[in-house]
Amino acid sequence: MNEYYKEAFRLAQKEYRTCVFKGKSPCLPVMDDFIPQEKITTGINLGLAEIPLKFIVGTKSRGRVNAFAPNFMPILEETTEFADKWKSLCQSHLTEGIRDPIKVYEYMNRYYVEEGNKRVSVMKFFDAYSIVGNVIRILPEKTDDENVQRYYEFVEFHKFSKINFLEFSKKGSYKILQKLLGKSEGELWSDDERKAFSSVYASFEKAYNTVGGDKLSTTVGDALLSYIQVYGYTQLFTASSTDIKKNLKKIWEDITLKENGDTIELKTAPAEEKKPNLILSAITFTKPSVLKVAFVYDGNPEKSGWVNDHEQGRFHVERVFGDKIETSAYIDAMLSDPLKVIEQAVADGNKLIFTTSPRMLQASLRVAVEHPEVVIMNCSLNISHRYVRTYYTRMYEAKFILGVLAGALAESDYVGYVCDYPIFGQIAGINAFALGAQMTNPRAKVFLEWSAVKGAKNAALSLTEKDIHIISSQDTARFQNDDRHSFGLSRIYDGKSELLAVPVWKWGIYYEEILRRMLDNTVKDEYANSNKALNYYWGMSAGVVDIEYAGALPLASRRCADFFRETFIHNFSSPFLTPFYTQKGDIIGKGQKSLTLEQIISMDYLVENVVGDIPAYDELTYMGKATVDVVGVEKSQTSSSDE
Repeated sequence: MNEYYKEAFRLAQKEYRTCVFKGKSPCLPVMDDFIPQEKITTGINLGLAEIPLKFIVGTKSRGRVNAFAPNFMPILEETTEFADKWKSLCQSHLTEGIRDPIKVYEYMNRYYVEEGNKRVSVMKFFDAYSIVGNVIRILPEKTDDENVQRYYEFVEFHKFSKINFLEFSKKGSYKILQKLLGKSEGELWSDDERKAFSSVYASFEKAYNTVGGDKLSTTVGDALLSYIQVYGYTQLFTASSTDIKKNLKKIWEDITLKENGDTIELKTAPAEEKKPNLILSAITFTKPSVLKVAFVYDGNPEKSGWVNDHEQGRFHVERVFGDKIETSAYIDAMLSDPLKVIEQAVADGNKLIFTTSPRMLQASLRVAVEHPEVVIMNCSLNISHRYVRTYYTRMYEAKFILGVLAGALAESDYVGYVCDYPIFGQIAGINAFALGAQMTNPRAKVFLEWSAVKGAKNAALSLTEKDIHIISSQDTARFQNDDRHSFGLSRIYDGKSELLAVPVWKWGIYYEEILRRMLDNTVKDEYANSNKALNYYWGMSAGVVDIEYAGALPLASRRCADFFRETFIHNFSSPFLTPFYTQKGDIIGKGQKSLTLEQIISMDYLVENVVGDIPAYDELTYMGKATVDVVGVEKSQTSSSDE
């Protein structure tokens, strides 16, 4: 046992010197130094648990602080009584195992030992994974600090899973994991499920560290979540260590992306087109190859206005580019397996694939990882995946103008708004509309309903029952089998709808601009010159969003709308001039002139003159839940019982 102690002592001295050199404390952290005694006495007894040794970082009191270096290796000389006891424990561990549980206090998922410091030291020396201990949890005060908020998400997750070794660096990750594992929020884990996950996690962690994960600042949990989002959870049960390492290398850029706090790069307008090289063109005699482009739809253009709009965009680029491109449409991908549909598009030779619904994001990501030679773009927003570019429009600009019109045209102070899904981008549309209405009528109240809760027709009817007649409904006219009562900004009386103005998604222009930059390699250059996830978020200035007026809209109102339209086209203004207030009375943008795009995208609140709420997850329709699972704001992913 002497040799073991000498080696442990050497490791302690090395750690001690390193800490002194870096200006850090060469002693173990002491909980009593930063947690008041009265708070410790109110701790929650969690009972016996397997404690990950890497999370045991200090001691409860100062009694043994001078006996260990920060890595828990013994710092006292070999001739001391302490050394004899350490060697005796070492002998016990090698012959029969250390069985007596230690006693620890847990704070922010880090453990501080009250009884059993030497046992922890011995187990750490032999690179054991965990040790059994009695745990008392000390909860921090709830604050706006992201670390505290993330910890409380862990506490909630631990309550149902009893998993204490899984950590994430981003809020909301525990809920995402639950969904990916096929479990509803708050659903209890069985012992078998816990054991299976623990086994999978251990195998993954070993493979992850082998390929360099232990050198990254991101957590194993972050990497595991990225892996499952691409390959699925069940794949881990049959994958060998070699398979996991091979797949990790394929998604390594996505994993390292999480090391940076700012993981998304927003492209707010088309990049300037490259000028053709006339000399090179003159001496090139070979005909350029045709670019094959696929459009993958979650529905059918004959039944869905959303899909039909994208299909019209496909026809537009065919007319514009002629024989330079060849397009094909793959419809109803969600009726089968979207992964197989997108893989078929790759097999058919397409080098650019547009998947036009956020519901196809996971399948898009999987194919993009397996086929890096193909550019895959998904129609969604605020997605931090390196391998899939996303594209969406700043529709909130048009919604602000509709709000301006609604506030001016309403005969009362009440106007209505029907929204589809509580997802990124849609909340900004609600708030922009409300602020626009407030501009022309400071007393305006916007009553909010959700088609993903009540259905489109019932949502609009519930507003008219409140004697609200100026209503902004969804943006796309659909077909006979849709239950929509109106679209765009309409005046509704006695069950009859009169269209006033409508926002327009100009997908044809969007696809045209992307294809021009695909043909001159700008798209590939943007990817190569960035280490972030690329989100294309274009608006009126790019010509991909507009507003059209119906004959019923008064001329003076058109002129008012045109004024704001011109300011957005030339980037002179923003709908979100600050400061303004939320429903809860919080002030937004204090000290700013306007919100940043990042602040606009991440909105999870409603402004003060909105009457209504963001619906809870269990209130949504099946389609609503499927969409929210991918791009929903955090509040929409919470069940009503948690509110």
